[in-house]
Amino acid sequence: MTSPLGTILTSPPPDFPEESAAAALDDHWGLTGRLRRLTSERDVNFHLATPGGDYVLKLSNPAEPPAETDLQTQALLHLDGSGLPVPRVVPALSGAVEVAAPCGGRLRLLTYLQGTPLHATPRSDAQRAAIGALAGRLAHALKDFHHAAARRHLVWDIRHTGALRPLLAAITDPGLRQLARQGMDLFDTGLAPALAGLPWQVVHNDLNPHNLLVQADQPDHMAGILDFGDMVETPRLLDLGIAASYLIDPTRPQDSLTQVAAAYHGANPLGAAEVRLLPLAVIARLVTTLAIAHERARLYPDNAPYILRNVPVSAAALAALSETPVASLSAHLERSLR
Repeated sequence: MTSPLGTILTSPPPDFPEESAAAALDDHWGLTGRLRRLTSERDVNFHLATPGGDYVLKLSNPAEPPAETDLQTQALLHLDGSGLPVPRVVPALSGAVEVAAPCGGRLRLLTYLQGTPLHATPRSDAQRAAIGALAGRLAHALKDFHHAAARRHLVWDIRHTGALRPLLAAITDPGLRQLARQGMDLFDTGLAPALAGLPWQVVHNDLNPHNLLVQADQPDHMAGILDFGDMVETPRLLDLGIAASYLIDPTRPQDSLTQVAAAYHGANPLGAAEVRLLPLAVIARLVTTLAIAHERARLYPDNAPYILRNVPVSAAALAALSETPVASLSAHLERSLR
C-alpha cells in the first residue's frame, strides 16, 4: 500500500558528506570557507562562512523532481528586488543557478540570512502582527508568479488534509488523536467543499517558526523567510492558515488569531469567504502537522526530535481552538476585519 506521505517525505536525505560539499563549492562557485551542516528533514544543507560573506549550500533530495527544485529557484529570483527578506540565488561560475550533484539531486547556493529563529523567541502581539503583515506581503509579491511545477500534489498542501486520515493512528496520545479526528471532520464538511471558490495562487506554504527569522535585539521585527521547498499553487487562504496556526496563544486563541489575520488583511485584503473560513484553515493545518509529524517520527525514530519539533505548539493550539465553536471564531473575525 502506498503511503499518503508520498515518495519525497519517505525518502531519507542523500549521503553528502562535508568533503563533497567543500569540493562542490570550490569547483562550481570558487568558494572555500568554514562549513557547518544544518538540520533538515529531507534535503542536505550546509552553512558556509567566508571572509566575503555567508552562504547556504542546498542539495535537494534525489526523489524531488528537478522541476520542483526549479520552482523554488525561480520563485526566489522572482522575489529578488521585492524588498522582502528572502535569500538571493548565487549563480555558479558557469552562470547556472542549479548544478547536478553526482549523488543525485540539485545543488543551489543561496545567501545566508542573519537573524534569530522565531521558535527561539517569545510570542507577542506585535510579533503576531509583524508576521501576519509579512505573510500578506509575500503572498501579494507571488500573486503574479507562475510555474508548472507548482500545480503538484503535495502532502503538506492543506487542501489534501482529508487524505491523511489513515495517519491519525500514529498519534500516540488518545485525547490528541480524538481532537485531530474532530478537526479532520471539520475539514471534510466545512472547508473542503469551499476551496474551489477561493482565490488561488502560488504560495510559500510553510511559514512555521523554524522558517522565519527575527532581529536578534528586536524579536518583533522580521529578518528573514526561509525554506521555499513546500511551495504549491493552492487557495491563498491556506498559506495564512499555516502561519496563523503557529501563533495561537492557548490562553486567548480568538484574539491571537485575529491579530494575525488583521495584519495580513491590511497588507493583502481577504475576501469575505476567506475571513469566514480562516478558522477551519488553521485547524486543518494543525491536524496536518500532527498527522504527518507523528507518522514520520514513527518511520524515522532517529530524527524524531527534529520531526516532532512543532507538535507541542500545534497540540496546544488545537486544544484551545476546540473550546470555541468555529462559527463564533468566524463571526469574531468578520466583525474585526470589517
